[in-house]
Amino acid sequence: MEIHHIGIAVQDLQEAAQPYLRLGYALEAQGSVESQGVEVWMLRSGGSRLELLKATRPDSAIARFIEKRGPGLHHIALATPNIRAELERLAAEGTPLIDTTPRPGFGGHLVAFIHPRWSGGVLVELVEAHV
Repeated sequence: MEIHHIGIAVQDLQEAAQPYLRLGYALEAQGSVESQGVEVWMLRSGGSRLELLKATRPDSAIARFIEKRGPGLHHIALATPNIRAELERLAAEGTPLIDTTPRPGFGGHLVAFIHPRWSGGVLVELVEAHV
C-alpha cells in the first residue's frame, strides 16, 4: 500500500492551508462530506496529498477531535485497490476495525477506518483508490 493522503483537523481552512501553499502545495479539490460533517480541502504537491478537514457541525468526529486534542494530525490514509477484500483480511486477523464495511468519503472514494490501538495510536484510513 501507498500513502494516499495525510488528514489534518483544522478550525479554518484558509488559514491552515497558507503554510502548505507557501511550500508549493496547490488546492487540488474542495468540497464536503455531509455524512461525516466535514468540509475538505485536498492539497497536492507531486504525489503528496494533505487533506484539511473542518467540522461543519458540532457532533462530527472532527469537531470532537478538535475539542479533545486541538487542531492537528488526524489520520494517515492508505490506498488499496480493493477495500472490501482488505477489510475482510484485516477482520480475519482480528484487527480492531471502526468500519467493517466501507462508506463514502471525499471525492467519491470508499473509505474505512482502523482503530488507533492497532497502529500505535495513529488513526488509519483505508481508501479504495489507485495511486
